[in-house]
Amino acid sequence: MYATINEANAAVLDEMRSARPYLVDVRPAHECIPALSEGHVLMHAGPPIEWAAMTGPMKGAVLGACLYEGWAKTTEEAEAFAQKSVRFVPCHDQSAVGPMGGITSANMPVLVVRNANQGNFAYCNLNEGIGKVMRFGAFEGEVQTRLAWMRDVLAPVLSEALNRNSDGLELSAIMSQAITMGDEFHQRNIAASALLLKALAADIAIGSASAADKEEVLRFLERTDQFFLNVAMAYCKCVMDAGHAVGEGSIVTAMTRNGRDFGIRVSGLGKQWFTAPVNTPVGLFFTGYSQDDANPDIGDSAITETFGVGGAAMVAAPGVTRFVGSGGFNDALETSEEMREIYVEANTTLQIPTWDFQGACMGLDVRRVVESGITPVINTGIAHREPGIGQVGAGVVRPPLECFEQAFEALVEARSKTA
Repeated sequence: MYATINEANAAVLDEMRSARPYLVDVRPAHECIPALSEGHVLMHAGPPIEWAAMTGPMKGAVLGACLYEGWAKTTEEAEAFAQKSVRFVPCHDQSAVGPMGGITSANMPVLVVRNANQGNFAYCNLNEGIGKVMRFGAFEGEVQTRLAWMRDVLAPVLSEALNRNSDGLELSAIMSQAITMGDEFHQRNIAASALLLKALAADIAIGSASAADKEEVLRFLERTDQFFLNVAMAYCKCVMDAGHAVGEGSIVTAMTRNGRDFGIRVSGLGKQWFTAPVNTPVGLFFTGYSQDDANPDIGDSAITETFGVGGAAMVAAPGVTRFVGSGGFNDALETSEEMREIYVEANTTLQIPTWDFQGACMGLDVRRVVESGITPVINTGIAHREPGIGQVGAGVVRPPLECFEQAFEALVEARSKTA
């Protein structure tokens, strides 16, 4: 045991800094995640939750997964099946993450990210693009058509391209370049998505798929500006799990939400969740929608802010500030300066030109949050509260302070028992 929490935190940060995540494959989820081979199991975003407590977007995504897996043929059958026959497990408990509802089933393809130094893996489903998509709660028609295409065409083409390089793609290199091009890796991933396409295009072009399939994949990647979000999420999960393995300290290693609860995990407190009622994002809405339509905060994508990008790196992406309703550059700068107070140090791998080349935040310390009363700023999409509608806007949200207070008290108690 480390003599002090600061020494333990230094060890956590050392593991985070030494992590080298590579995107190595795209595989069916059940091949990577054993829990999904154990009957009718679905992974979801956030801390544990059951069907009855889920909000509209997550329920919609569950219905979509039941239809996709062939467990039901109609919406009514899917709802009855979900109520009685599906076992729900958090993505985070399976070394995985999922945006918004986070619903992932056995035959959905997942990104496979391997930490070349510490050896751990992390997984995330694929970004569906824009429009009616399952992660925001839509589940019929074009949603099912797209999911089938992603399984049958997109995933095999990406897998073959990635396997042409035995090491995969080093993601730190892509992200260190993309952050200088205006990405913060939560609401803005345009540069990183373009760099990923650049890295994969030649290997896709010479692959064994038909010319029509390869063209369709390239055009999908070309127009899907947020495709890299899911890659960034798996990257951040891989890094944070490496830090969590130290088993000590006060560094927050997961922040997530399921539409009902916001939950965090802390490096020195094992797999225990510390939860409190989630807040509702505030931001800008698409035409015809308003704050009244917004679902409470949802998704595993806050793993980006846990790592220190996303809202904490708002200054890197002034282009996104208006999209999430946060004003202009000065507001972005103020946000990142405020976040610096609750993170331990700077991440020199991700240097931000608009911040005089300071590194992005790194090492969210539960003690600093409680002492200052400052909670992390999270950039997020906003889902409609009813299932089947999808995304209605984008904005920002903060977690409830109670999560951090609970974790701080548990940390004090745990340290006192070993003193």
